[in-house]
Amino acid sequence: MQAVAQRFKFDVFKSKTLFPLLREADQSLVRGVALKYHLSFQELKILCEIARDLEMWGEEVLGEILAGLESRLPGTLGARERKDQLLKELFAWIRARRGEAKHYVGRTAAPVRRTPQQKVCSDNEDNIFGACPVFSDKTVCCGLKTLDAVKNCGFACSYCTVQTFYGDKVVFDGRLGSKLSALSLDPKRFYHIGTGQSSDSLMWGNYGGLLDELLRFAASHPNVLLELKTKSSNVEYLLKAAVPSNIVCSWSLNTDTIITHEEHLTAPLTARLRAARMAADRGIRVALHFHPLVYYHGWEEEYRDLAREVQSLFKAQEIAFISFGSVTFIKPVVRALRRRGEPSRILQMEFVTDPHGKLTYPDEIKEKLFSNIFGAFSSWHGKVYFYLCMEKASLWEKIFGRCYADNNEFSADFAAHCGWPRELKLSYPRQAEPG
Repeated sequence: MQAVAQRFKFDVFKSKTLFPLLREADQSLVRGVALKYHLSFQELKILCEIARDLEMWGEEVLGEILAGLESRLPGTLGARERKDQLLKELFAWIRARRGEAKHYVGRTAAPVRRTPQQKVCSDNEDNIFGACPVFSDKTVCCGLKTLDAVKNCGFACSYCTVQTFYGDKVVFDGRLGSKLSALSLDPKRFYHIGTGQSSDSLMWGNYGGLLDELLRFAASHPNVLLELKTKSSNVEYLLKAAVPSNIVCSWSLNTDTIITHEEHLTAPLTARLRAARMAADRGIRVALHFHPLVYYHGWEEEYRDLAREVQSLFKAQEIAFISFGSVTFIKPVVRALRRRGEPSRILQMEFVTDPHGKLTYPDEIKEKLFSNIFGAFSSWHGKVYFYLCMEKASLWEKIFGRCYADNNEFSADFAAHCGWPRELKLSYPRQAEPG
């Protein structure tokens, strides 16, 4: 009777965990362990998460780990004590594995199909303008505003779940121009506005007049710094257009290792840097985001090499600003990544809770990551504006030796470094410069 009740309980529990998504061998193992040790719902949930993580990381199968741990348990333990000790050992093992630097080998397979299939133009009433969703007085935030001109992304970065929200359609706002014209902005206030929150800013080019509308908006608002953030190399249209001087094209950069294993379908590092170089040559302002910095075997030298490569290709005065950020997740995103189950080591990390309740690296690892790459830019210190994205004041103090009294002071200093107030000018293609 007890065995029947245990099987019934397991059948009720399993549908509320990752169990249905596990490999057949892992399902068989988890079922056996759950019934043998009378696992609670929470214990079953964690066991399924461990099995899923190991599958995504391409690590040893859970059965091998459990067999090794069980073989070392004293034979004198009772059933309850044996379960408690086994789970204690397993949780300690996975916690240690998550705390290690990731080890990438070979090439991680890209998702079979995650690129949106259909572009649609929607005449909707959706609001396109708002505050950065992570803005908070709990961390040092720049006060970025966002424009959702396009919804969905054609890239397949392992740590991103934009497509979870928008499905298989890329939605272009058919009323973008009128919505931009209707925005009520204080002409005496500086606005830093980005378009890279709900999609990549440049990968779509000028599809549906997208860039035309954004350039027109920037030209009519000299108090706006409009940032087009990308992991693409698609600058062809901008090289031919009249670009206002309050447009900044920013590139999200990472090492070849992370681009290869975690930033699927994006432009290679060399192509991103080449595109940024072309934009700078064209007179367009360029910014760089090293975000997310990832903790893995070889990270120190590879991020230093990346910083050196950037400094060899650009002069300090060509770069508007540089930001550093780390891997950070809200809990629903972690759940979504595990449900998706694509090959990736991005979740192989020690999770701690930040001031917003998000999951991220411990401060000790962040300090190593940020200090390493900031130090590699030593020749640009005092010449380029550097900042941390969504981090605590204590980390600013450790990395930069300074911080701001509040986020308003940060926003004001950012505006000043970006040259506001400044005279708005148009940058023309050389062949189209007015004579």
